[in-house]
Amino acid sequence: MLPIHHMIGNAPQPVAPFSHAVEADGWVFVTGQMPTDPDDPGAPLPDGVEAQTRRVMDNLKLVLAGVGLGLEHVVFARVYLTEFKRDYKAMNETYLTYFPPDRLPGRTCVGVSGLAVDALVEIDLIARRP
Repeated sequence: MLPIHHMIGNAPQPVAPFSHAVEADGWVFVTGQMPTDPDDPGAPLPDGVEAQTRRVMDNLKLVLAGVGLGLEHVVFARVYLTEFKRDYKAMNETYLTYFPPDRLPGRTCVGVSGLAVDALVEIDLIARRP
Protein backbone atom coordinates (compact mmCIF):
# COMPACT_ATOMS: atom_id res chain seq x y z
CA MET A 1 0.00 0.00 0.00
CA LEU A 2 1.37 3.40 -0.98
CA PRO A 3 1.56 6.15 1.63
CA ILE A 4 -1.09 8.87 1.61
CA HIS A 5 0.28 12.41 1.47
CA HIS A 6 -1.87 15.04 3.18
CA MET A 7 -1.87 18.79 2.58
CA ILE A 8 -4.20 20.56 5.02
CA GLY A 9 -5.88 23.69 3.65
CA ASN A 10 -6.13 25.64 6.91
CA ALA A 11 -2.68 24.68 8.21
CA PRO A 12 0.32 26.98 7.74
CA GLN A 13 1.85 26.97 4.27
CA PRO A 14 4.97 24.80 4.17
CA VAL A 15 8.28 26.66 4.40
CA ALA A 16 10.00 23.90 2.36
CA PRO A 17 8.96 21.08 -0.01
CA PHE A 18 7.00 18.67 2.21
CA SER A 19 3.54 17.31 2.95
CA HIS A 20 1.86 18.34 6.19
CA ALA A 21 1.46 14.66 7.05
CA VAL A 22 2.17 11.29 5.49
CA GLU A 23 0.14 8.24 6.45
CA ALA A 24 1.16 4.61 6.08
CA ASP A 25 -0.60 1.58 7.56
CA GLY A 26 -2.46 3.67 10.16
CA TRP A 27 0.65 5.60 11.24
CA VAL A 28 0.55 9.34 10.65
CA PHE A 29 3.83 11.26 10.52
CA VAL A 30 3.20 14.98 11.00
CA THR A 31 5.91 17.23 9.62
CA GLY A 32 7.52 19.61 12.08
CA GLN A 33 5.47 22.76 12.49
CA MET A 34 6.84 26.23 12.91
CA PRO A 35 5.28 29.05 14.99
CA THR A 36 3.86 30.73 11.89
CA ASP A 37 0.35 32.15 11.69
CA PRO A 38 -1.72 29.99 9.31
CA ASP A 39 -3.90 33.01 8.47
CA ASP A 40 -0.99 35.41 7.87
CA PRO A 41 2.21 33.60 6.85
CA GLY A 42 4.12 36.87 6.64
CA ALA A 43 3.28 37.97 10.17
CA PRO A 44 6.14 38.22 12.67
CA LEU A 45 6.64 35.15 14.85
CA PRO A 46 5.22 35.34 18.37
CA ASP A 47 7.64 36.68 20.99
CA GLY A 48 9.21 34.14 23.33
CA VAL A 49 9.31 30.37 23.46
CA GLU A 50 6.00 30.05 25.36
CA ALA A 51 4.03 31.88 22.67
CA GLN A 52 5.92 30.08 19.91
CA THR A 53 5.25 26.69 21.54
CA ARG A 54 1.53 27.51 21.75
CA ARG A 55 1.46 28.46 18.06
CA VAL A 56 3.38 25.31 17.08
CA MET A 57 1.03 23.08 19.11
CA ASP A 58 -2.03 24.83 17.67
CA ASN A 59 -0.62 24.31 14.16
CA LEU A 60 -0.05 20.63 14.92
CA LYS A 61 -3.67 20.36 16.10
CA LEU A 62 -4.80 21.86 12.75
CA VAL A 63 -2.82 19.24 10.82
CA LEU A 64 -4.09 16.39 13.00
CA ALA A 65 -7.69 17.61 12.69
CA GLY A 66 -7.22 17.76 8.92
CA VAL A 67 -6.58 14.01 8.88
CA GLY A 68 -9.34 13.26 11.39
CA LEU A 69 -7.15 12.86 14.47
CA GLY A 70 -6.36 14.75 17.66
CA LEU A 71 -3.58 15.05 20.19
CA GLU A 72 -4.97 11.98 21.98
CA HIS A 73 -3.73 9.91 19.01
CA VAL A 74 -0.13 11.11 19.34
CA VAL A 75 2.33 8.41 20.37
CA PHE A 76 5.60 10.30 19.94
CA ALA A 77 6.86 13.88 19.63
CA ARG A 78 10.20 15.39 18.69
CA VAL A 79 11.00 18.90 19.91
CA TYR A 80 13.79 21.07 18.56
CA LEU A 81 14.98 24.15 20.49
CA THR A 82 17.53 26.73 19.34
CA GLU A 83 18.16 27.94 22.91
CA PHE A 84 17.94 24.66 24.80
CA LYS A 85 19.23 25.71 28.23
CA ARG A 86 17.28 28.95 28.25
CA ASP A 87 13.97 27.67 26.84
CA TYR A 88 13.64 24.02 27.89
CA LYS A 89 11.70 24.66 31.12
CA ALA A 90 9.32 27.25 29.62
CA MET A 91 8.66 25.11 26.53
CA ASN A 92 7.84 22.12 28.75
CA GLU A 93 5.41 24.14 30.86
CA THR A 94 3.51 25.20 27.74
CA TYR A 95 3.75 21.77 26.06
CA LEU A 96 2.26 20.10 29.14
CA THR A 97 -0.96 22.12 28.82
CA TYR A 98 -1.79 20.23 25.61
CA PHE A 99 -1.77 16.68 27.02
CA PRO A 100 -3.36 15.05 30.06
CA PRO A 101 -0.57 14.27 32.57
CA ASP A 102 -1.37 10.55 32.43
CA ARG A 103 -1.38 10.44 28.60
CA LEU A 104 1.92 12.03 27.60
CA PRO A 105 3.41 10.74 24.35
CA GLY A 106 6.97 9.48 24.16
CA ARG A 107 9.32 12.33 23.30
CA THR A 108 12.79 13.44 22.32
CA CYS A 109 13.96 17.03 22.77
CA VAL A 110 17.18 18.31 21.27
CA GLY A 111 19.05 21.57 20.97
CA VAL A 112 19.82 22.70 17.43
CA SER A 113 21.87 25.52 15.96
CA GLY A 114 19.01 26.96 13.93
CA LEU A 115 15.49 26.44 12.61
CA ALA A 116 13.58 27.66 9.56
CA VAL A 117 12.09 31.17 9.78
CA ASP A 118 14.39 31.85 12.77
CA ALA A 119 11.97 30.01 15.07
CA LEU A 120 12.89 29.14 18.65
CA VAL A 121 10.97 25.84 18.58
CA GLU A 122 9.77 23.22 16.11
CA ILE A 123 7.80 20.07 16.95
CA ASP A 124 6.90 17.04 14.83
CA LEU A 125 4.59 14.18 15.76
CA ILE A 126 3.86 10.55 15.12
CA ALA A 127 0.22 9.54 15.60
CA ARG A 128 -1.66 6.27 15.17
CA ARG A 129 -5.18 5.78 13.90
CA PRO A 130 -7.40 3.82 16.28
